[in-house]
Amino acid sequence: MGARTGREFVEDLRNAPRDVYIEGEHVRDVTRHPRLRGIVRTLAELYDMQHDPALRDDMTYPSPATGERVGMSFLTPRTGDDLVRRRRMMERWAGHTLGMMGRSPDYLNASFMAFAAARSFFAQNDPAYGENVARYYERVRDHDLCLTHTLIAPQVNRAVGPAQQADPTIVARIVRETDAGIVISGGRMLATLGPVADEIAVFPSTVLRGQPGSEDYAFAFAIPCDTPGLRFLCREGFDLGRGIDHPLASRFEEMDAVVAFDNVLVPWERVFLARDVDLCNDVYGETHAVIHMAHQVVVKNIAKSEFFLGLVSLLAETIGITQFQHVQEKIAEVITYHESMKALLRAAEVDAALDVYGVMCPARPPLDVARNLFPRMYPRIVEIVQLLGASGLMALPTEADMVGEAAADIAKYLQARTAPARERVRLFRLAWDASLSAFGSRQVLYERFFFGDPVRMMSALYNVYDKEPAMERVRAFLERAAAGGAEEGPA
Repeated sequence: MGARTGREFVEDLRNAPRDVYIEGEHVRDVTRHPRLRGIVRTLAELYDMQHDPALRDDMTYPSPATGERVGMSFLTPRTGDDLVRRRRMMERWAGHTLGMMGRSPDYLNASFMAFAAARSFFAQNDPAYGENVARYYERVRDHDLCLTHTLIAPQVNRAVGPAQQADPTIVARIVRETDAGIVISGGRMLATLGPVADEIAVFPSTVLRGQPGSEDYAFAFAIPCDTPGLRFLCREGFDLGRGIDHPLASRFEEMDAVVAFDNVLVPWERVFLARDVDLCNDVYGETHAVIHMAHQVVVKNIAKSEFFLGLVSLLAETIGITQFQHVQEKIAEVITYHESMKALLRAAEVDAALDVYGVMCPARPPLDVARNLFPRMYPRIVEIVQLLGASGLMALPTEADMVGEAAADIAKYLQARTAPARERVRLFRLAWDASLSAFGSRQVLYERFFFGDPVRMMSALYNVYDKEPAMERVRAFLERAAAGGAEEGPA
């Protein structure tokens, strides 16, 4: 099949009705629902970019299995040039979405590439699981499937592990095994893009506790989103069908969902890990999937920070505040954040090396720094938009107002130094959607916790970072200072 077109993606969704619940409605055709069709349209645009003749070599490469051209994000990088090729493809998609989609398909494509290369890791649990993950990667690559995933347990009682909850099936668990596969019941969070993906990858939390019963909650598998017994329980939708008034939400509202498993059968050929707590806890680090995922995320963060740099610069220019030093300082702060992400990405690629699986792997330290910095940078960037926009972000009529009876007043009172009222209002509505709307507020929360608890993230950085060379340099200086002090002492 190879790389899909947008039309093929939409048709595949329509041919796979799934159980999605949103705002009290049971949705089967997600391509037509008003809260979801905007993101379906955007995903279709991404897939269509793969067939743009001008972008063909950036977006696709020949499948080693079929020879058909497949998405470049599936590429197994063997050289530094391969990393650059893959990154350029990711830049195309991230640029198209302004970095507002945290779960564009390339995120999990890169993850499964790493899993497949590290099939020997999964084979430790069962030799069949190593073959399963390799075949699954090839299937996703050659059919260009869109994946979502879910990792964490529902927030019921965080003081105890999954096995100690009042109801043992609050958290998704293996309830039994059959000749056909494992049977899963319970819930998982947080399937971003879940309602409009082709398949869902269900991987372990990386903090499973080694307590009695934990093995029932230790598994990794992937199944179609229309699998019987699988339900997506969505939050309130932010796409209100008003594209000019909500320019970001109407295009990039990915939708988040709790996933309910009601005796869902997972065929054995779809199982990658089962009942091994240690392997489940180590899967992302030992396979280096987290590094390839972080590589994609930093590309996304660069596109996102570039968008905000353009937004605050244009906003300041439009209303004539660029001459004030405090405005320049704030915009320079956004420049600093943007250039920091670019520098960290470059460092990760320049210092890339082949890993034990023969995959060219970006250097982890710069990516770890980037994924710890951006959750702290992003809320500040949004705050800068709010500070520069000030009351202008509240005095915002809608598109209907601009063509209604109040049009003359709007044209007079909402004009700007360099733009008529209509252009100014549209710019400020974009700034509002990025910083103050439900969509914008969700983006802040999402970035804060993109890779998990920020404290745990910093702790992980502390534990994986090699601090010994820095400490050795201090020890060496102390020895040199002590020796020098003895020589320079009184006779």
